[in-house]
Amino acid sequence: MTIAMTQERFLVQRKAEYDLLLHPHTGSSRETAIAAHIPEDNIAKAVVVKDAADYAMVIIPADRCLQMDELRKELQRDLHLATEEEITQLFNDCEPGAVPPLGPAYGVETLLDEALTSLDDVYFEAGDHEQLVHIRGEDFQDLLRGARRGYYSHDS
Repeated sequence: MTIAMTQERFLVQRKAEYDLLLHPHTGSSRETAIAAHIPEDNIAKAVVVKDAADYAMVIIPADRCLQMDELRKELQRDLHLATEEEITQLFNDCEPGAVPPLGPAYGVETLLDEALTSLDDVYFEAGDHEQLVHIRGEDFQDLLRGARRGYYSHDS
């Protein structure tokens, strides 16, 4: 598979400079970091949550866990993890488990963890389990301009 079409269109429309990093097929962020020889905390991971009204994407470092209780309190919403089936429908040009952390590309409300805002380089899923998008940290933040920011994760 190549980069997800929705993601590629979004990157091109925003004139983002990026490159693709190929790696052996992996099943987790930790495996991806090892296979691609990059720090796991430089991989941005999308966690899709929902409430009765809508979906949201929380973008956190791959080596951290979402603080769901804190997120619920801050947003004052009864949020839960979206099911694999719901995620597959929302991100139908991506393989399950390889959702890119670009909520705006898919029209999904997006929240960005502050832990990702100081990185020089960010890597994230290209829509499959064999490629990563590599982009400068500053450019990644530009792609997510308008996303709510906060501290949404903790060490795993």
